[in-house]
Amino acid sequence: MAPPSVLENCLEDSNSETYPDINWEDIGFSLVPTDYMYVMKCAKGEKFSHGNLIRYGTFEVSPAAGILNYGQGIFEGLKAYRTEEGSILLFRPEENALRMKAGADRLCMTSPSVEQFINAVKETVLANKRWVPPAGRGTLYLRPLLMGTGAALGVGPSTEYTFLIYCSPVSNYHKGSLNFKVEEKLYRAISGFSGTGGIKSVTNYAPVYPATTEAKAEGFSDVLFLDAATGKHIEEGSACNMFVVKGNAICTPTTDGAILPGITRKSVIAIALDLGYQVTERGVTVEEMLVADELFCTGTAVVVNNIASVTYKNTKIEYKTGAETVAQKLRKTLLGIQTGTIEDRKGWTVRVL
Repeated sequence: MAPPSVLENCLEDSNSETYPDINWEDIGFSLVPTDYMYVMKCAKGEKFSHGNLIRYGTFEVSPAAGILNYGQGIFEGLKAYRTEEGSILLFRPEENALRMKAGADRLCMTSPSVEQFINAVKETVLANKRWVPPAGRGTLYLRPLLMGTGAALGVGPSTEYTFLIYCSPVSNYHKGSLNFKVEEKLYRAISGFSGTGGIKSVTNYAPVYPATTEAKAEGFSDVLFLDAATGKHIEEGSACNMFVVKGNAICTPTTDGAILPGITRKSVIAIALDLGYQVTERGVTVEEMLVADELFCTGTAVVVNNIASVTYKNTKIEYKTGAETVAQKLRKTLLGIQTGTIEDRKGWTVRVL
């Protein structure tokens, strides 16, 4: 049974244009609890139908739930942007919905339809619209989750699935210049399509903690993982796609099953082609990265960011940074489309308010 709805109270609260009493400049990328979350459930073999907005908070789940015992769960991440005129926009939410479905199919889970996903995101944003930061001062980050919540002791697909969306206002994911360390001992994903590196499975993230914890203790911003098959090609950061720039050419590792098909990545490729750059998706060797002019990362959280340096085998390689770099030109265009200051000629944005 779905949790009781508080939709009427939610709509009354969401009519308020009063911002919460917080300092937008201090929020960073950490959880700030908001007012409402969205919950929808369905049984195995059935389809999702109707969900509800409920007050943000904890919810009960069986200790025998598939998400807790066998990691049957996936998540997404997207943002709501406030324009200078006060409107609220989403950026390519249908891509998040399709990626969630691909992940759900891989893990034998029932997923919401694209329409259900987008409508749920819209409802969540409207219910929490006072938490969408003013233009230029942050975004509302939305975290859709799909979890096996049915109780079962044996290994197998869950008997019940829960789709949940919560949100938090955020600003920059990283502060200051980015300095990465190449990880040579641990691997993020199995090479090829036999693993789960290409979906946002919840099981993909905790295994990188030893590498990232060690790197951050050494003063690095993040780690850069190599392919598990040869250890000769770059793949991803802990939560971002990678691009190398040499002259007018931009290369990024192909999404071959081990690398997440990032929506920001996909959008940056399209923007770069429109701006006249030569873009190639293929295997990128460590040696090629070491002689690049620029190195940058992309993702919903990081947006588009220059990487100032990479340390490989105790040797630090530095790259171009600053306003005139390719990365910053791409970032400016992307953010302009997302926030409505540049005309969206591709139909990427969805207006919520």
